Amino acid sequence: MNSNLSKSILSALLLTIAWPTNGLSLIIFIAFVPLLQILYHQPEKKSKRTTAHFFLSFFLWNLGISWWIWNASAFGMFFAVLVNSSLMTVVFMLSRMVIRKLSIQAGLLFLTTFWMSFELLHLHWDFSWPWLQLGNVFSETTSWIQWYEYTGVFGGSLWVILVNILFFKAIRANTFRLRKMAIAVLTIAIPVCISLLIYANHHPQNNKAVEVVIAQPNIDPYEEKFVASDLEQAKALFTLIKPELTPTTDLILAPETYFTEGFGYSLPSLSSSYLYQSISEEMSQIESIQLLTGIQLFQVYSKADKTPTSNKMGNQWVDFYNSAFLSGTNPLQVYHKSKLVVGIETLPYKQIIEPLFGNIMLDLGGTVRSRAVDTDRKVFQLKNGSKVAPIICYESVYGSFVGGYVRNGAEFLAVMTNDAWWGTTPGHRQLLSYTKLRAIETRLPIVRSANSGISAIINSYGEVIKQIPYLKRDAMSVTIVPQNQLTFYVKYGDYIARLSLFVSVFLLLISIKRKKLILGSYKKIDLT
Repeated sequence: MNSNLSKSILSALLLTIAWPTNGLSLIIFIAFVPLLQILYHQPEKKSKRTTAHFFLSFFLWNLGISWWIWNASAFGMFFAVLVNSSLMTVVFMLSRMVIRKLSIQAGLLFLTTFWMSFELLHLHWDFSWPWLQLGNVFSETTSWIQWYEYTGVFGGSLWVILVNILFFKAIRANTFRLRKMAIAVLTIAIPVCISLLIYANHHPQNNKAVEVVIAQPNIDPYEEKFVASDLEQAKALFTLIKPELTPTTDLILAPETYFTEGFGYSLPSLSSSYLYQSISEEMSQIESIQLLTGIQLFQVYSKADKTPTSNKMGNQWVDFYNSAFLSGTNPLQVYHKSKLVVGIETLPYKQIIEPLFGNIMLDLGGTVRSRAVDTDRKVFQLKNGSKVAPIICYESVYGSFVGGYVRNGAEFLAVMTNDAWWGTTPGHRQLLSYTKLRAIETRLPIVRSANSGISAIINSYGEVIKQIPYLKRDAMSVTIVPQNQLTFYVKYGDYIARLSLFVSVFLLLISIKRKKLILGSYKKIDLT
């Protein structure tokens, strides 16, 4: 087997087995070394072959981690894998160009900063898929990364790339450099020691507690989800949670899109609907209690009043929402999911694509219509004064996005999700694992209700302290203590990525300028 081909496959294997929830995070620190060797040793004339080796490695890694998307959509899985693999390959090929035009040191600096720029892009563009952001790899070893409250996930990404480069330098040119190897090991050990010190010295505030009952109804989305009426769903929910209710219960938390009958409910008239009145009657027995859950909503417009996100239905224009609401308030508190799943909940670059191809959304959950979103991170206030962030499913992957809730006053996080679409694949375990990172970044407790599981409570250290097993119909009562302090990361967000973007663009421009100068010199020689 070709040496570079072997290295390509080896990197893919190491990256895959290091990823959550396999539990071998330490391997990530050497996983890129074979690819860095290809980057350094590959002759310039074999650029196409080099590109193929990089792409193969990233394709196998993406496939090894994201294959479970197939459970809902084969097209969605291949699209995510191919796009992400291609973008990762671009990062390495541009790094190769910088090495040729400037130096190995400049190229490695560019690789470090441009990789994080690529991760930043994945947080904000329409094809957003930050599932393989390198800093996510430590979600199962949270004791190592308590300093995420200062850096967020990008601090972990920087750590991973830096250590891989140090190990690469230690074995470059097939020679073993003990001093450089020791530096690489220390670069792993020192942040871990700092993390353990932060862990030992972190003391949550002793504020007034909130009693939450978390429901896990375990409804099969393929067989049961759209059979029962919402009134029947409401009755089943209260039957499920009744044994856990006490006179001091503050909040019931139920999953994403728990109420989805038909097209959902008209947003302006939700509070007067039969469903809402039924919920209010059920909860009138306990004065303080409120329900926070997911619901499908819509709003109708005339052509003159339509919005950029509206879907044409006959002579009307309609916005559809994947929403959350908090009962027992006047006015009713409603939030619309804002980080939408590409191809399932939103049509990327709709203004361009829809006129050309029509609505090509994938029918994966009862609708093929693109959803509208909230422009701000709304925070719900409970009757007891506590403030909660209503986070819906995929939104829990985005660190800075979740930080927006905290900057708006959230004192604890409530995640509503429906992971049953992915069956018994690793998808649901990975999403829960990533959620733990949000607890460290914000230092807030998290309550999580997942339709099929895993429902859980996560403390401010990023530890799951209680959970309901996957595919079990159950409910549990938990007590959390809201916090009202802003971490450094919540205040300043992804500053590491923003700085990286500046550095990488600067290096890229220098390389392009140098390339033009070289080509100009060649032209002068040819003319003589």
